[in-house]
Order: sequence, then C-alpha cells, then structure tokens
Amino acid sequence: MHIDFLLTVFREQGLGDALIWRDRAYSYEWMAEAIERWCSELRDRGVESGTVVSLEADFSPNSVALMLALIERACIIVPLTTSVQMKKPEFRSIAEVEFIIKIDSADAVQFRATGATARHEFLNSLKNGGRPGLILFSSGSTGKNKASVHDFVPLLEKFRVPRHSKRSITFLLFDHIGGVNTLLYVLSNGGCVITVEDRSPDAVCAAIASHRGQILPTSPTFINLLLLSEAYKRHDLSSLELVTYGTEVMPRNTLECFHRLFPGIRMLQTYGLSEVGILRSKSKSSDSLWVKVGGEGFETRVVDGLLEIKAQSAMLGYLNADSPFTEDGWFQTGDAVEVDGDYLRILGRKSEIINVGGEKVYPAEVESVLQLMEGVEDVAVTGRTNPITGQMVTARVKLTADEPVTEFRKRMGHFCRQRLARFKIPQKVELVAESLHGERFKKMR
Repeated sequence: MHIDFLLTVFREQGLGDALIWRDRAYSYEWMAEAIERWCSELRDRGVESGTVVSLEADFSPNSVALMLALIERACIIVPLTTSVQMKKPEFRSIAEVEFIIKIDSADAVQFRATGATARHEFLNSLKNGGRPGLILFSSGSTGKNKASVHDFVPLLEKFRVPRHSKRSITFLLFDHIGGVNTLLYVLSNGGCVITVEDRSPDAVCAAIASHRGQILPTSPTFINLLLLSEAYKRHDLSSLELVTYGTEVMPRNTLECFHRLFPGIRMLQTYGLSEVGILRSKSKSSDSLWVKVGGEGFETRVVDGLLEIKAQSAMLGYLNADSPFTEDGWFQTGDAVEVDGDYLRILGRKSEIINVGGEKVYPAEVESVLQLMEGVEDVAVTGRTNPITGQMVTARVKLTADEPVTEFRKRMGHFCRQRLARFKIPQKVELVAESLHGERFKKMR
C-alpha cells in the first residue's frame, strides 16, 4: 500500500478536522471513507494501475480524496487547475493522458476516457513497476512549459517521518509542487487543510481568522500585496505562527516590513523545484534572506555561482525536453547564489540577469528599491537590448494612483540615485494598469 502511513494517521485522528472547504469541516474519518469509495469507483471504471489520469480541480474534499485514491491505485497523476485552462488540451497531449477526471466548483466529479495510450518510456517504467507517478508542468514564464515526471514513492517518503500537526492554508495551487507538498505535510501529521478558492489578501486573511490558520505558505508577491492592501488590519491573524515563502526572490524591504509588523510570526524561506521536490530549509532569522537548504535525501553544491541539487526525489526526466541533469546526476537549477558558510542567498535566475556593459544587474535588487517609492504598487524589471551597453534596465510599474510618466521618471531617478549604482537605474519605464503577477502569484517579467 502506497499510502498506508497516511491511512494510519487518518484512523488515529478519527473525527478530527482534516479539511475545511467552504467553511465546512471534513473529518479524517470522512476522508478515509472517501478514499476507499473512490478506489472502488476507479476500479469499476477500469482505471488500472499505470493509467495516466489528469485530475482537473482545485483543493476540495473530492479532489484530495481522489488524488490519494489514485496514488493508492498506482496511477500516474497530472493535476491541472484553471490557471492553465487554455493549455489543458496541449498538456493532456504531452502527458499522454488516458483518463480525465474533472471536478467542478460544486465538487461534482466527471470521468472520461480519452482513447489515448501512454507510450513514453518514463510512463511505461512507472506502469511496469507498479509505481504511482506525478506529472507537473512548469509555469513557462521564460519559455515553454516542461513536463516533469516523478515516481511518487520517493516524494512520499519524507512524509513518513512525524512532524508538527498544524492548521495550514492551501495557498499554493493544486498543480504546483508546493501545493502538493503542503497537502501531504498537513495530512501526514494530522493537521487541518484550510482551502481558499479566492486567493486575494482579504479572502486569505478571512480564512486564517475564521479557521485559526497557523501556517501560510505563499509567495513574496502575495506578501507584498498583503502589505499594500492592509487586509491584515481588517482580520484577526493572532493564530498565525509561520509564513513560508518561495517560488521567487524575496525583496529585502518586503521581508523587513512584514517582520516589523508581525515580529511574533516566524518567516521561513523555502526552496523547491518541480524537478526535485521541496528541500528542507532554515532561515538565518525571520528578517534574513540567508537560508540553509538540503536535508535528508538532498545534496547541494555551487558551481560557477549557480546552485545544483542532487535529490533522491528527483524527477525521472522531462516528457518534452532533454535531460537537465549532469552526467553524475546533479540538477542545474539556473539560480545564482551567494554563499556564506552553510547559508545561501538566492540572487535570481541566471536567465534573468541583465548585463549592462559587463556589469551584472539582478532584477530583484532593482525591484526591491523601486517598491520603496511612494505610490508604487508593483514593479517588474527586465533587460532590453541596447546598442552601446549590450543591455539596459527597463521597468514596468503599476502605481496606486495616476501620475504622468514624465513626473514618475523624474521622481524615480532622484530616488534611485541615492540607492543604486547608475548602471542599475532603469533607463526605460512603462506605467501599466494590469497586474504584474500570474495566477500563481509569481512575478511575470
């Protein structure tokens, strides 16, 4: 049994809250019965071991029970949320999906066979070995969406070790490695999964207040939106103990501002990738950007300033791209880092570094400064070709109130000259009305 350790926890917890959905609590007993029921349903519908199944849903009672039932049936799961609605046909094709399970907003379930047959060597390897699998698609913000194929067994392994039982918000999406990690961590430790359909600052704060949420796993972009909205003033967040953040570089000023407002809430930087899973981490302090990453099953090294990881839970490979592993099995993350003993500071993606006349500019550093300016709601910094310097720094800025771009440029220039080297100051500025983050609350550069 692949989820025997989870079912043991479920039996022990009995009538304790396993999941909150639309303000209704679902017990561990309910969850265990639902898993058993869905296992029978899958068998009756001919969904056998090794079947590639797209599970198209957000967090809900049936989606969680079905994911666990599919693991138990040793199926290969392709979670897809509405954040990739337009790409679902493409993703199903890449993943060679044989069965579609859709769960609507009312938690009603629909089944449909596609008529396809999975033939990729990674999928056949899982099927022949009777191993459950997981296929995750990258966000594709800087290129095509890559499909990572995992053997689910190594991903489950770390959850066999008992840790703290907490009530956690499921902010990261159902089809994100962080969302899957949150779900399994909470349930394996007898905690409570608090689902949110609306991921706005007010809705998330309301869920924390109503259901005494203790952990909020989120992104730096959302934390910045939370601070700007002042939603924390309208809700009781006294139950909140820990905020974990990852998926992108945290601006120093955002971290320091949150820590000043909430000195009693611990801040923990996390690090993980669809290709290797989520590493254990330890921030130097709640207001520090320095972090240790690794833990059992992971090794790290830095080569030419870039982080590389070797993991027992590493993916088998991509369905639609060449292997990113070195010959000796290290995954090249592409993340530039600084090193201080056992601690790392994530600087940004190598692919996003701006080269201005031979000088390196990290977008996150410039964004962190611009976000200190009065009236700036959000900013995204990128490089643009320049015939003299090779590249120049450009910024797309969203303001809280209308302002002529000429006035903003003048104000920005004066502000930045005191805080940034001249070559780091944006040479081109565009004021925008649209959001600068995607549905995953990750900055879109």
